[in-house]
Amino acid sequence: MFFFFFFDNEKKLKDKQIELHYLSNTISYGKEKNDGNEFFDSHGVLEKQNSKDESDNEFKESDFKRLISEKIRKTIYGEKYSNIVFLAGAGASVVGGNPNYGKTVKMIADDIFEKLHDIDKLYTLEELAEMCRYKDGNILDSIESESSGSPTLDIGFNLEDFLSVLFHFRPYVSENNKTKFNNTIQKILKLIKENTNYSYDSKVLKHGALLKFLSDLSGKDGNKFSIITTNYDVLIEEAAEENNFVIFDGFNFTPLPKFDSNMFEWNLVKEVQNINTREVEYKEKTFNLVKIHGSLTWEKRDNGDIVRKNRDNITDTDKMVMVFPSSDKFAQSYQEPYFELFTKFQELIKRPNTLLISSGFSFADDHISKMITQALKNNSSLKLLVTDFNIDPNRQWDEDEKKYTEIKEGQSQYNKNWSELVHLMDEGYPVSFLKATMNSDLVDYLSGRYLNDKD
Repeated sequence: MFFFFFFDNEKKLKDKQIELHYLSNTISYGKEKNDGNEFFDSHGVLEKQNSKDESDNEFKESDFKRLISEKIRKTIYGEKYSNIVFLAGAGASVVGGNPNYGKTVKMIADDIFEKLHDIDKLYTLEELAEMCRYKDGNILDSIESESSGSPTLDIGFNLEDFLSVLFHFRPYVSENNKTKFNNTIQKILKLIKENTNYSYDSKVLKHGALLKFLSDLSGKDGNKFSIITTNYDVLIEEAAEENNFVIFDGFNFTPLPKFDSNMFEWNLVKEVQNINTREVEYKEKTFNLVKIHGSLTWEKRDNGDIVRKNRDNITDTDKMVMVFPSSDKFAQSYQEPYFELFTKFQELIKRPNTLLISSGFSFADDHISKMITQALKNNSSLKLLVTDFNIDPNRQWDEDEKKYTEIKEGQSQYNKNWSELVHLMDEGYPVSFLKATMNSDLVDYLSGRYLNDKD
């Protein structure tokens, strides 16, 4: 595993205590996890070089960030890309310490569990699990439930698998229970929508700053950048509106916008007053937004048309255009409009001279992950920068032992797709990893802010 790049002869277990902050096939940087006062690269402890002031020989956090920023700058500006693609996963909506944003699937499952207990006319998750024989009905943490005196959902409960079982079981529900069963499923889907329905706030979210950076990086002359997201929320749309961006999201510009995937191929231009050359000028601040799992604002009409509406006006769960978390996501991706959206994403990362940056995407989704790894193998001019709060997910920090333990292949927490990306990096493919999050320091790293920091 890649954390063995780090070594320290005086401390044999040092590699067990280093938190990775940057990883590439040429050099890696990490930080001592316990106190954070020691910094490392692939060769050992980092020390200040050629300091004129002997009182300033200490290697500081600012020095560490500057080194990483230099590597990021080479990736971002090392060549002129003709295609910029940004992949935003669930982590892109997370704000550290603020529970109103970026709820995990586990947090959503706990909320559903609690809310269903408060509604007498609906089934609880335990009752549903028993009906469809999911885990033989055993979805509670028996120890925690006994100690707290109230039922508690097991930490290993998988909402995606559970929903898949419910959807498959639905045709076999008895007539006496069918209404209550369907009402419960509708309530679950509405709770998922509520838990992913955030409003943009520029004071805590940095989507606007990201849009400005990507726009500057893409340049002019109609070279639109593209944002691909698995999120249902409208944070990107609201940030774009606040910062005067024009979005091409696959919908036409009619009063009730209707889905038309050809819209991605268009741009906005105006004629320049030159009768000889008939030049055109492209509208600045435009980009493609490809929401591959659907959106809170999309609705499927009875005639099959998919329209974009105000999110508060869509209440019928059967008409929502959202790939709800379930193990059937792969099959759903072949339905309209998801097939067209996935095809657009695949086409974008096949283009020459492409930079793909991911933020908050865990690579747990096999379908999307395979598309990216195949693109890396077949598109020699594709570069990938993976950014996340943890770029080392196959190690787990043991707070009691104060060291990392390896998550091995075959364990349920093992991220095989992430491991494949690391393997490709080791093989020489242009993949690098950065510990950074959308709403903390990602834009600072991308824009080179730390290069001139003195402290």
